[in-house]
Amino acid sequence: MKKFIRFLFFFLLFVLLILIYGRYVGTDGLITKEIKIETTYLPSSFDGLKVVHFSDLHYKRVINKDRVQKIVDEINLINPDVVFFTGDLIDKDFKIDDTDKNDLINLLSSINAKYGKYAIIGNHDYVKDAELFNEIYGNSDFKLLRNEYDIIYGDGNEKIFVGGVDNYSYDKADIDKTMEYFNGQDDISYKIILVHEPDYADTIVDKYSVNLILAGHSHNGQINIPYVKNYFLPYGSKKYYDNYYDVNGVPLYVSSGIGESRINFRLFNRPSINFYRINNIES
Repeated sequence: MKKFIRFLFFFLLFVLLILIYGRYVGTDGLITKEIKIETTYLPSSFDGLKVVHFSDLHYKRVINKDRVQKIVDEINLINPDVVFFTGDLIDKDFKIDDTDKNDLINLLSSINAKYGKYAIIGNHDYVKDAELFNEIYGNSDFKLLRNEYDIIYGDGNEKIFVGGVDNYSYDKADIDKTMEYFNGQDDISYKIILVHEPDYADTIVDKYSVNLILAGHSHNGQINIPYVKNYFLPYGSKKYYDNYYDVNGVPLYVSSGIGESRINFRLFNRPSINFYRINNIES
């Protein structure tokens, strides 16, 4: 009986420590994942392009103004050429007031990027007032793409295509509309697609020739234990949820995100941003 009580005591202590770690340590800090991408399709004037990709802030759940400031500082240390945010800026379970809105505008506007900053809508964002995000992104120099595209111009009129897909969870994703540029011309060799839910990558690749897909949503599994994490993966990230996949020859990178969804807990999966250095290699 004493052995059983001792075992029970240490088991409960272990569980308690895991819970404390997952709540207060696992959700804290920031990791920068540096990833090298080599391609023959990148125009030569963009060789060495520095891209920062972050996602799933879920502002107000755990992430606050001070935490966002640290993220901004880390991004600016990289001195990126382009910044991409792949959705879920504000957690759906929390309301923001004018002070919160202005804080986000001031923080996001202080991110520096040579060629521009781009964002798409996540499923948590979708349930909120669309005008809120138009105001936040519009006043912080982020281009919000909702089944839309933009062109990044380099030297000698060389171009990169950036397409942003609307939300898949609410059946608003339309890759055909996103790729409308190519209905009448095909003068861009490097195409980047932003999508919140990574499982939509199959539809993108089946229909169009693209070179890079960036996504969020899955958090790579907030509780990153094999098999266990599958219970915490949201719709739209049941097939693609880890950091990297090759989807019929197209690289898909899924951000592990900054904040938390549903529960304020992370285990074996610290908040992170992705830093890609894209290099042109001779064919």
